[in-house]
Amino acid sequence: MAGIIIMSFGIALMITAELGSAPWDVLHIGLQKQFGLTIGSWSIIAGIVIIGTTAVLQRELPQAGGILNMFLVGVFIDIFLLLLSTPEMFLMKLLMLLCGIVVIGYGIGTYIAPECGAGPRDSLMLALQEKTGWKVSRVRGIMEIGVLLIGWMLGGPVFIGTILFCLGIGQVVGFALPQCKKIVYRLVGRGGKHENINQRTLRPDHYDGTRKEVR
Repeated sequence: MAGIIIMSFGIALMITAELGSAPWDVLHIGLQKQFGLTIGSWSIIAGIVIIGTTAVLQRELPQAGGILNMFLVGVFIDIFLLLLSTPEMFLMKLLMLLCGIVVIGYGIGTYIAPECGAGPRDSLMLALQEKTGWKVSRVRGIMEIGVLLIGWMLGGPVFIGTILFCLGIGQVVGFALPQCKKIVYRLVGRGGKHENINQRTLRPDHYDGTRKEVR
């Protein structure tokens, strides 16, 4: 939940900066301009379509993390967009944009770390990779370019922020994910400290991130 909220805030920062958005948000904004509704609503609608397509391709029900991601990201995007305002100075817009990219990266790292399921778009990417046999980078690249082109044709904002996001988000997530995993493992370790009824002992304070079954 924390990861989803953090990521949504980063997305809202990028959109509010008005210097170009991430490819999927370019699509959502383009759909909003053409057909109305809110950006968050289109994020949810797109997520439903993506999750449905992924379920058909993989022939299995989506994970809870993917469903929460689909619904809550759209809700929180709309909430944060109501609270944020676009600064007038270009340097402030650029700062907001860069902060948005960093915040998105840490949000992604935070919601991936608990391993409760990937987001709808990541799940679709993995499903297509499995079906086609292509490399993940190739599948992701084709998806992002296709979505970006459709969003741009619908009037979505493509500018310097779009380029910076595409070039930098992988680096930010790669840097943030190990840190987020350490934090999550510590929290899980503390939360998992309880009395073992069978052995009448407490779990040790140390938790190294591996799953251990208590019998």
